[in-house]
This record gives sequence, C-alpha cells and structure tokens, in this order.
Amino acid sequence: MSKAALTAIGAGSFIVLLSFGIRSSFGLFLQPMSMDLGSGREVFALAMAIQNLVWGAAQPLIGMIADRFGVARTVAAGALLYAAALYLMATAASAFDLHLSAGLLIGLALGGTGFGVVLAAVGRAVPTEARSMALGLTTAIGSFGQFVMPPVGQALISGYGWQTTLMLFALGSLLMMAAAAGLRSPRASGTHAQDSQTLGSALSEASHHAGYLYLTAGFFVCGWHVAFIAVHLPAYLADGGISAGVAAWCLALVGLFNVIGSYCAGVLGGRLSKKYCLSFLYAARSLLILVFIMVPLSVTSALVFSAIMGLLWLSTVPLTSGLVAQIFGLRYMATLFGIVFLSHQVGSFLGVWLGGYLYDTYGSYDLIWWLSIALGLIAALLHWPIDERAVARLRAQA
Repeated sequence: MSKAALTAIGAGSFIVLLSFGIRSSFGLFLQPMSMDLGSGREVFALAMAIQNLVWGAAQPLIGMIADRFGVARTVAAGALLYAAALYLMATAASAFDLHLSAGLLIGLALGGTGFGVVLAAVGRAVPTEARSMALGLTTAIGSFGQFVMPPVGQALISGYGWQTTLMLFALGSLLMMAAAAGLRSPRASGTHAQDSQTLGSALSEASHHAGYLYLTAGFFVCGWHVAFIAVHLPAYLADGGISAGVAAWCLALVGLFNVIGSYCAGVLGGRLSKKYCLSFLYAARSLLILVFIMVPLSVTSALVFSAIMGLLWLSTVPLTSGLVAQIFGLRYMATLFGIVFLSHQVGSFLGVWLGGYLYDTYGSYDLIWWLSIALGLIAALLHWPIDERAVARLRAQA
C-alpha cells in the first residue's frame, strides 16, 4: 500500500482508539455518578441513551459534511467538542447537566470522531483489493482502546475520583485533533468515475435497494447489543457479587478480543461472503448470551463471556461498512454508512435505556437479556437475502 494509505490507517486507528476507548469506559461511571447525584440508574442510562441516539441522528449529516469538506476538518472539530463535553460531564451537578454533557454533546462529538467518518477516509485511501482488510485493521487497532481505557479508567476512578478521571480524559481527547491531519489522503484510484453522482441520486439509489434496508435493520441489533452490554455489564456483575475490578477487566477483555475479531472479520470479508459472515456473527451472539445467562454467574463465566463476545463485538463494522462500499461505491460512503449507523444508534438508545428502565422496574436484567437473544436471531435472518453485487451503475462503469 502507498504511504498515504498507511498514514490514513495509522491516523484513523489512533483517533478511533481514543474516541471509542473513552466512550467504552463510561459504564464504569454509572454507579459512582448515580450515587453522588442521588439518582437511580435510569438517569445515567438515559444520558447514555441520549448520547447514542444523538450520535446516530447526527451521523448522516456529519457524513455529508465530511464528504463535502473533508474528514480531517470534521474530526478536528469533533475532537474539540469531545474535550469540552467531557469537562462539562466532570462538573455535572444534576440530571440535566449529565444529559446535556454526556448525552447531547458527547453524542455529537462521537459523530465527528467515530467509525462513520474515519472508515470512509480509510476506504478511499486504499486500493479496492485491500479495502476490507484495511477497514478490519483500522477497526481492530481502534478497538484496542476498549482494552486499554477501562482498566486505566477504573484505576483513576479508584485513586482520584470520577471527576478527575473525566478531566484527564478531556485532555487526552485533544490528541485526536493532531492525528486528524493524517486523514488528508487522496482518494483511491478508480473512484473518479463515481464523482458525477449527486447526493440525492445516491440516497434514492440506496433507499430502493432491498439489501441496504436489510443491512440498516440488522445494524440496529448490533447497536442494541453493544450499548446494553458496555453500559450495564459492570452493574449486572456487581449485582451478582463480582467486584468492580473484575468488571473493568471484563470490558477490557471485550476490547482485547475485539481487536482479533475485527481484524479477522476484515480479512474474511475480503475472501468470503460478507452477508453470510454477518449472519453467523449475530447468531453466535444470541447463542453466547443464552449460555451466559443459563450458567451460574462467576468470575470465570464473566471473563469467558467477555472474551468470546469480544470476538463478535465490532466484527460487524468492517463487514457492514465494507458492504456499503462494495454495493454503492465510495463517493458517498460516509453518508450512506452514516444512515446505516443511525439505525445502529437507535438500537443503542433502546438497549441502554431499556436496560436501566427494566432493571428499575423489575429489579433484574433478565428480560433485556432475552430480548437481546431474540433480536440476534432476527438479525441473522435479515442478512441472508442481501444482494452483495455492486449496483448496476457501478457495473456499467466497470
């Protein structure tokens, strides 16, 4: 690959590592912030739900901005907002403050620093034959943040408190502004033929493609799973007598094994059918959750569950984004994947909010676990009939 492609992969991986890593540690703040604010778990859960919903709702628009003005500028602005929002979250004194900072503002910041815009830049910088692998590699390295940040976050919370920890996270997030320059890469050769397509035409083309609709619906389930588990798993384990330290390492294991799973998914997506890989991943998630809630909860079962779930965690991202690029091309990839990602975040909103609501209502997470199993099986079926061929427009150009 060219120097520009390698630079884009490196910069994109670092940006996602920080952005996703900080966000992945938010579950550790649920109990201490809820106690200090004197609120139930639903207040913090609602803030996370708002964050996911705003992130998703803003992603198509942010994707359009990135497609129009460049990913580097978009990421730099998102990083600055991320730092400001974390500072405000650290000074939150009420439910409103928490919903504004951790919900609305961080949701917007994630739209500018997350996978949606970063993977579009990486996809454009690499040749077609290496695209799936590059998307998987970027997702994998970026996902390493979920391994690094939760233990660091828990250690900081234990030693200095949650306010100071969020302040330090705010300072660290500014590093994404410097890395954004590495995403100023030229488009991959062969994409110029697609430049004449308008945004309206691209949106119309995608909305009339059944596979795009299935992909969008299936990604809803991915969001439900990862948001619910990331935010509520530490509390679920604490309810079962598992220490906060073990819970932090469970989140870290998800991140560590996610590195392996995401890279392997990217490699396999370049060799096998992406839609069948996605069907397998969603079915495997349902089976894993079923086994986890059926066996007695222990440190061992929690660690094993986290490791295997990590293999399945964001393996969907390179496959889903790769399918969007494969079917519709790269010209409006940030926008089209942004719309798919909106569905993901609607699922995240419902998963994380219902997790808190159903727990406060019934005193148990049982119902949300069973809903997660059912949705995983539905997603596995939805991906099966997707037509993976490039649209007629691209085939004619080729």
